[in-house]
Amino acid sequence: MGAFKAYDIRGIYNKDFDKETVYKVGYFLPTLLSTDHVVVGRDVRLTSPEIHEYLLKGITDSGADVWDLGLATTPMVYFSTVFLNADASVQITASHNPKEYNGLKISRKDAIPVGGDSGLKELEKLVREEKVSLSGKKGIVKDYSYVKDEYVKYLRNFRPQLEGLNISIDCSNGMANLIIKDVLENDSVHYIYDTFDGSFPNHEPNPLEEKNCSAIKAETLKNGSDVGIIYDGDADRVMFIDEKGRFIQPDYITAVLGYYYMKKGLKGNSLVDIRTSRSTTEYLESIGFPPTIWKVGHAFAKLKIREIDGIFGGELAGHYYFRKDFFNCDSGVLASLLVLSVVKSLKENGETLSSFIDSIVKYSNTGEVNFKLDEKDECIAAILSHYEKEGPMKVLDFDGYRIEFPSWWLSVRKSNTEPYLRIVLEARSEAEKDARMKEIEGIIAKFK
Repeated sequence: MGAFKAYDIRGIYNKDFDKETVYKVGYFLPTLLSTDHVVVGRDVRLTSPEIHEYLLKGITDSGADVWDLGLATTPMVYFSTVFLNADASVQITASHNPKEYNGLKISRKDAIPVGGDSGLKELEKLVREEKVSLSGKKGIVKDYSYVKDEYVKYLRNFRPQLEGLNISIDCSNGMANLIIKDVLENDSVHYIYDTFDGSFPNHEPNPLEEKNCSAIKAETLKNGSDVGIIYDGDADRVMFIDEKGRFIQPDYITAVLGYYYMKKGLKGNSLVDIRTSRSTTEYLESIGFPPTIWKVGHAFAKLKIREIDGIFGGELAGHYYFRKDFFNCDSGVLASLLVLSVVKSLKENGETLSSFIDSIVKYSNTGEVNFKLDEKDECIAAILSHYEKEGPMKVLDFDGYRIEFPSWWLSVRKSNTEPYLRIVLEARSEAEKDARMKEIEGIIAKFK
């Protein structure tokens, strides 16, 4: 079953998984998590209604009840899990993937993720091997759509005063449309693609790919906005455009969050992923938020931020986590509210978002570059072997490898959700970055 991934269940619907798989996930999930109820939300993908139907049928056939949110952002499902003190929840979404994809994000009590190492493998085994035996008691579906209003109310606690700010927002025809206007309550914000459309006609709901940000870049410049904001399909991720129309590398936004919490008078641990720029980690260290580098993915980050008692965390993919402000979970809308607070503060001091980012960026960075190839393990081994000959280096060996030298570093890892080898490379100068990247491409070329 190719849809069972490290973080969630995801793939091309009716190819990697189908309604029968969904039904069995619903049927066995209450047993796996020892619960008599499951919170369920869904996005607006064209296949989500059928998945919703069969997931609910499976859950209720097991004898458990469904607490149905209806349409929901993924962070709204996390919020609901905690707010309702629920033992289990499922969001039907494929997040940022193209329209033909769909999936299921599963959490247990306290919105703790169910990933490959925390229950998903056991669920896959049940779905694959066990027979459905209908319970004598059938569960019922209860309407919990009112929780949306509670979530909006919660987010408004973090909303800054927006007067004097010029903001442009791309909702990507996705789930941010459900709540963002109610949260901001400001008619002067400029919105694009602010209607639901699960076919994503304007661009794929993946703002990490800059080609999908062309419209929000243009809109930000056209409106003379202080910041542009673009959400992904399920609104758990967010990216930003500065007032010059430049895409801001998402791990730099983790530094912006550090600035926000510093201004709040806080100090403490922070969490970053293995691909994060030294510009960010060095800045966080300097303002009192020593960073822990960890694996990529929400299923890993949410557990690690609890372990280190981190105040906040961020990933290159645009996920941002909040220990106390959001139950160790990620929320694209919450992250954007905190960034808006920083932009407001900067503007009041005669500064801009671009000047802040430029002040912290000390290295030249490739961003994440993807290479499609079959022999990924062999290629990674060849890269390690090549650089071991250069002398002493520091190696982080989880979630692929991060190979560090004094003037440059390299992250090489296999995607957990797509058929790619992912490379991030950073150096003190652009010339060194380009030369090192050319070396890497030469090694990779041998395995294509």
